[in-house]
Amino acid sequence: MQELLSQNYEWLRALHIISIIAWMAGMLYLPRLFVYHAEAKKGSDKAETFKVMERRLLKVIMNPAFVAAWLFGGLMLWANPALLSAPWMHVKLTAIVLMTGLHHVFAKWVKVFAADQNTRAAKFYRIMNEVPTALMIIIVIMAVAQPF
Repeated sequence: MQELLSQNYEWLRALHIISIIAWMAGMLYLPRLFVYHAEAKKGSDKAETFKVMERRLLKVIMNPAFVAAWLFGGLMLWANPALLSAPWMHVKLTAIVLMTGLHHVFAKWVKVFAADQNTRAAKFYRIMNEVPTALMIIIVIMAVAQPF
């Protein structure tokens, strides 16, 4: 199996990158929707529209892309386990685990908004909107520059 994966490594990498792009699109957009949703009056047409947008973004784009990113990334590591000995990979994987945790937090907030139970101000979500960006910067620098 490892040989098959190694022979198709560039395909795995391409599928991994495509998955990451889709996942990150959602991770960057969903908290922005939370900002607007927090500003909308509960029960308004606007708030109900945000509920639909948030649910669809999570279920149709983010969750499948998240699973695919982990799948193709894991297969790449299986094909090339020597990567696990690189210090930069440990930093990258730590940032990915943090991004995964944030994904689950965002999923919880989708449910909170769907139940009209949000108690946080839009400013909180504006700040949280920056967290995926910071993690993404770390991940890309580690993967591309491999600084150590």
